[in-house]
Amino acid sequence: MSSTPFSALACPLDGNPMQLQDGTWRCDAGHSFDVARQGYTHLLPVQHKRSRDPGDSKAMVAARQRFLNAGHYRPVADAVARAALSAQPEGGVLRCLDAGCGEGYYLRRLAETAREQDAALSLLGLDISKWAVLSAARQERAMSREPQEPAGSQWVVASNARLPVLDGALDCVLCLFGFPVYAQFARVLAPGGVLIQAEVGPDHLRELREIIYPNLKPEREASQAVPDGLVRRDVETVRFPLTLGEPQAIADLLAMTPHLYRASAEGRDRAAALDSLSVTVDVRLTSFVRLADAGV
Repeated sequence: MSSTPFSALACPLDGNPMQLQDGTWRCDAGHSFDVARQGYTHLLPVQHKRSRDPGDSKAMVAARQRFLNAGHYRPVADAVARAALSAQPEGGVLRCLDAGCGEGYYLRRLAETAREQDAALSLLGLDISKWAVLSAARQERAMSREPQEPAGSQWVVASNARLPVLDGALDCVLCLFGFPVYAQFARVLAPGGVLIQAEVGPDHLRELREIIYPNLKPEREASQAVPDGLVRRDVETVRFPLTLGEPQAIADLLAMTPHLYRASAEGRDRAAALDSLSVTVDVRLTSFVRLADAGV
């Protein structure tokens, strides 16, 4: 596999192209953004923040890192990697953004799969949580086979609401259990590019939800609406049983979901008392293709 550094970043202040020079991203207007020593770049201006420390907390990121690195969601990651690699231009480099990358697990698995298939990649991981992006950058550096090997991905702190990416610069966008901003996704995708969206299915973690909630709400039907500028290509369901045999793994699963905050204290206590838990993983992967005449 060959890795090409992602270079199609746009200035978050004026949208102009940026160039990387001596560890700093700069645009022609003179705005500059340093690459941190840990290997990521902060591209979320303070005026675009809705809180002092937006996104997942340091504790949530640590829980997700432990859970995902243990391989519990490996079938989901493998399905995402297959779908993403199907968007690779023939004989070209797959330019892929994970919009809401968290601590980088899915991009790392994509890179591993691409290496097995000798596919060429140019990867960008983006999250609004600085703790998530910091974890992603650190893990990638730790996994480098050579101490001076350049990072395979660019990691940036930014928001899906204002992607710091040039128009039409991507072949694939991943939005995995995150907050989709379809107008932005259509803008940054090249014509024929693919958006892969992961959402929970009706039975996802049902067994855990039955423990922490007194009653389960009826499941909402999946939306059949197609975002402007995109056309639905296909839908894949990834479904499998998962058994967690230790309290830490159960606690990490709860901590990385919205259920941690939605459940009552009594519900969280019931989950904390478990020594093991068997749950159903039910994930829906929907692929959309960017129209050539999207007009975005």
